[in-house]
Amino acid sequence: MPHAWWTVWTLGAAISLFREGARGQVTLSCDASGVCDGRSRSLRSIPSGLTAAVRSLDLSDNNITHVGDRDLQRCVNLKSLVLRSSGINTIDEDAFSPLVSLELLDLSYNHLLKLSSSWFRSLTSLRFLYLLGNPYKTLGETSLFSHLTRLQILSVGNSYTFTELQRKDFAGLTSLKELEIDASSLQSYEPRSLRSIENISHLILRMRRPLSLLEIFDDLLSSVEHLELRDTYLDTFRFSKLFIREKNPLLKKLTFRNVEITDDSFSELAKLLFYASRLSDVEFDDCTLNGVGDFSVSALSKVKDSGKIETLTVRRLHIPKFYLFYDLSSIYSLTENVKRITIENSKVFLVPCSLSRCLTSLEYLDLSENLMVEEYLENSACEEAWPSLQTLILRQNHLTLLEKTGEVLLTLKNLTSLDVSKNSFHSMPETCRWPEKLERLNLSSTRLRGVTPCLPRTLAVLDLSDNELTAFSLLLPQLRELYISKNKLKMLPAASAFPSLLVMKVSRNTITAFSKEQLDSFRQLQTLEAGDNSFICSCDFLAFMQAQPAPTQALGGWPNTYVCDSPSHLRGQLVRDARLSPSECHKVALVSGVCCALCLLLLLTVGLCHRFHGLWYLRMTWAWLQAKRKPRRAPARPICYDAFVSYSERDAGWVEDLLVRELERGDAPLRLCLHKRDFVPGKWIIDNIIDSIERSRKTVFVLSENFVRSEWCKYELDFSHFRLFDENDDAAVLVLLEPLEKKAIPQRFCRLRRVMNTRTYLEWPAAEAEQPAFWASLRATLQG
Repeated sequence: MPHAWWTVWTLGAAISLFREGARGQVTLSCDASGVCDGRSRSLRSIPSGLTAAVRSLDLSDNNITHVGDRDLQRCVNLKSLVLRSSGINTIDEDAFSPLVSLELLDLSYNHLLKLSSSWFRSLTSLRFLYLLGNPYKTLGETSLFSHLTRLQILSVGNSYTFTELQRKDFAGLTSLKELEIDASSLQSYEPRSLRSIENISHLILRMRRPLSLLEIFDDLLSSVEHLELRDTYLDTFRFSKLFIREKNPLLKKLTFRNVEITDDSFSELAKLLFYASRLSDVEFDDCTLNGVGDFSVSALSKVKDSGKIETLTVRRLHIPKFYLFYDLSSIYSLTENVKRITIENSKVFLVPCSLSRCLTSLEYLDLSENLMVEEYLENSACEEAWPSLQTLILRQNHLTLLEKTGEVLLTLKNLTSLDVSKNSFHSMPETCRWPEKLERLNLSSTRLRGVTPCLPRTLAVLDLSDNELTAFSLLLPQLRELYISKNKLKMLPAASAFPSLLVMKVSRNTITAFSKEQLDSFRQLQTLEAGDNSFICSCDFLAFMQAQPAPTQALGGWPNTYVCDSPSHLRGQLVRDARLSPSECHKVALVSGVCCALCLLLLLTVGLCHRFHGLWYLRMTWAWLQAKRKPRRAPARPICYDAFVSYSERDAGWVEDLLVRELERGDAPLRLCLHKRDFVPGKWIIDNIIDSIERSRKTVFVLSENFVRSEWCKYELDFSHFRLFDENDDAAVLVLLEPLEKKAIPQRFCRLRRVMNTRTYLEWPAAEAEQPAFWASLRATLQG
């Protein structure tokens, strides 16, 4: 019995563990390469069931409060472990011991109150370590990172509780390339704490107040190339007490990001030029100047000859008292060696002529997203201004006159590149004047509707993207690169206008197609970017684009941006994959074949109509329908004649002398209708025939050779045939005046021929003795 209970308990435990493992596996998404994603899964612990196949594990944004020493024991091949914002409070000392191959560990923004060096003792391969945003006060009692000899990127500190930096904190970091320290609440800095770091490329330091900034700067001057100061209020900063112990400074770039300075603190910062003799690049991003430009001339004069700054970058500088700002004459002496200046989105509307003349070494000037207009630009580009300037960027200012813009820049003798994009020029004059060495011109997003010879013929690079151009045919013999995307072009520009063109980008226009001949006409073209156009995927275009060898080697964006716009059943398909049926691609041959077939059918129809008198049927049908549509004088037409006599004029003697005499005289006279006697004068003959036949009970056909040859007799036979066919009326009486072959009656009168074949007819006897019987039989037939 105890053995049975033990078996049940073991089985239950196994099932429980299996379910827990299954839940862990379900919450992760792993691919074949061993990358597992468990972000934002509301996990309360590290999933069980992890194996050596896992190479990367991301468990960010969960509720994992504890990392145990068994949670990761099988992940011996793990290279990346991300536990960012996972709510971790505690970590076992040996939790990361199995991770000897780990290269990246991210424990940022958790709830770790203390950091332990034992966590990192086995992580000898670690290169990236992120510990930002945890509420620890210090970096531990012993050196945390002394075993991490391969560490290259390190982030430590937090915004509220991290208050102390000690000398031991960064001991042993010999390969560090980037260090980020959030010391916003720093209260204590042990001197030389950062001096142990050697040859670091980039250090990011967050400090709310400049406490100990002088000591930190002194320690870093010889070990860091790029120092970035963030989120700092420098209103009380003073540099005068700095004692420089290092004689070989390494600092080359200094960045201030989201920093507030005053006129006085700016003057103190300028003294860095004296101590950082290798400093060449200064950058201000999202900074605020709480001043009016009243900088200390005496303080700046002390560093006049020591500064070697070549690059100055200012982005989004906010000056609350902008309307009271000075003329900056106090800093002129610091700008003589500057070669590159970027002042972006900082409300600059004027560069004083005197300052422009002081910038004798300036080669690159970027004044994007400011308030420059032609009148103030003319003052900035005065005579002797910017004598070495080669590149000028005036993107997204308030320029409106292209001709005026080019004219005011004539003083820049060495200018080769000009960017005036995102201004509102709208139109282009016929003639303009430009700096004589200008080779690059950017006129993108300037709302131009057309181009004129205003553009200089010396251009090698021209950008007209994002305008409203419908055509481009300007002759530019030296042009090597043409950017004309996002316009309204319907075809490629003519190659004869650009004999030297190497690169052309015409994407996002309304171009419907281009051919091999067009591409071949650009003899030196190396790259063509023509995607996102309204391609008509015709047979010729598809054959060219899908040819082998295809022209796609030089097509930028191929194949994903080359999509069919029409025909409708191909819309949205890649040009590479589009297919047309043979009938769509050989329409001429198809139409020719159909036309030939129709012609043959027509010839066959004509032959059959001729053979079977189809034309006659059509004529008679039309005549009969016309007659039927004529309005009748009375609802029911009375029968006026006993018989209508149809005969040939050459047989009139027999009809008038014998037939009329015998039938209209005697004891029971019959009334006959003869065309000579009874047709209405002036009435259409066919109408007379139809009316006479319809008003007669019978129709007598006097058949003879003359009858067959008579045209009018044929008409009378025709309409009698229709009466037989239309009314199913046996009203025809055939009188054979002379022997006549049945074949002599036209085959088109099939009904009459059938009557002759199925019914007897009266034959005029040659013997006089038999004639009375003939007349009696005819009279009886007409009276029947």
